[in-house]
Amino acid sequence: MKKAIIGGTGVYGIGEESYSKIVETKYGNVELDIVKIQGEEIVFLARHGKSHSNPPHLVNYRANMKALEKIGVKYVYATAAVGSCNEAYSPGDVVVIKNFIDFTKTRPLTFYEGGLEGVKHVDMSDPYCRNLRKQFYSLAEKNDINIKGDAVYVCTEGPRFETEYEIKMYKQLGGDVVGMTNVPEVVLAKELGMCYSVIGIITNWCTGMKHEAITLHDIEGSVSKNKQIITETFLEIFKNGLNQDECMCNQAIIEL
Repeated sequence: MKKAIIGGTGVYGIGEESYSKIVETKYGNVELDIVKIQGEEIVFLARHGKSHSNPPHLVNYRANMKALEKIGVKYVYATAAVGSCNEAYSPGDVVVIKNFIDFTKTRPLTFYEGGLEGVKHVDMSDPYCRNLRKQFYSLAEKNDINIKGDAVYVCTEGPRFETEYEIKMYKQLGGDVVGMTNVPEVVLAKELGMCYSVIGIITNWCTGMKHEAITLHDIEGSVSKNKQIITETFLEIFKNGLNQDECMCNQAIIEL
């Protein structure tokens, strides 16, 4: 089981068979769904839990990623619902995340906290796997996914939305979209040597962009519109085969 999708729930019916698996880690237990698709088992992980019960600042990111590593996952595609602070990217659009700016505050951000784990650093020159991004671009047009472009993801702590003046600051720093979940997920994937890519589904304008209220209905509508075709594209890429020789993701750890 080398391939996983995070946040790609709702398409389990396309598989030949499926089952749930509890994986124990030192950070906690994680429930994974394993779906057999054309003879290969693909892992699905609901980031917030199956009942969406974990708010973004309390998601057990370390347990999630460690569980994927424990069962042998090397390649991870994820989806993320994001707000837009770039006038070129509107609700309903799809973007490929190319980099991030971290404004989280209280989350454990690493597996390496000294002691038995040691002190290690991780290279962030290419945080999102360039090969997975390339593969998604190559299949998106064939599958009628209109990618509006690359985007810089600003990760905030949540669960509250951002103020108008926070959004103005993020724009000045070069941010395109804002979400609450991708850090430390992307960092932990890199620490574990995984190829990881996230596709952003724009659900709303950020606070102050259009002076419109953010509503749950808008968010759910944008996600449901795009989620299935994006997930099916992930599966097609997995079927075509992947190779870690096409990137540097498994060589990102810098030893002291």
